[in-house]
Amino acid sequence: MDEVQIEVSRRRCRGRVKWYDPVRGFGFILGDDGGPDILIHANVLRNFGQNSVAEGAEIECLVNDTPRGPQAVSVVSITPPDLPPPADGGAGQAVDAATLAALPLEAARVKWFDKGKGFGFANIFGRPEDVFVHMDVVRRSGFGDLMAGEAICLKSVIGKRGRMAVVVLPWDMAARGEG
Repeated sequence: MDEVQIEVSRRRCRGRVKWYDPVRGFGFILGDDGGPDILIHANVLRNFGQNSVAEGAEIECLVNDTPRGPQAVSVVSITPPDLPPPADGGAGQAVDAATLAALPLEAARVKWFDKGKGFGFANIFGRPEDVFVHMDVVRRSGFGDLMAGEAICLKSVIGKRGRMAVVVLPWDMAARGEG
């Protein structure tokens, strides 16, 4: 049986997420250099440590130009979209930059999250209480959605009704010492 060789060219690309659907497992990126939309598959995001990405997030990735069109093969970085701050500071809690930087980055797992309702809960390892996670915080952190059981990192504060997330980061951020 003859093997068919398909030639692909790999390039580095920067662009913005046009849309991403975690249920369907793919989405598209609008490259800064123009051209056709770039396909991004769920496996590529998972290899980066995320199950979703917010629309409008800036993304840098390696792209293969294939006969079927450009496809992201590796994510280099994701920068959350520029969103105006909510009137209440996000999740009902305003946090200044110095306080945010001083908060510990804690390993957590998503208990449940409902994008339609705009909130959910996570559990920080070693803490008994649930952590409230608001959709504004999720989007501001660069995610489009969270899945039950997904491993993440959180920075949280105590609010009027209990602990609430002010930042959500990919799981591997703690291992890399970022955040």
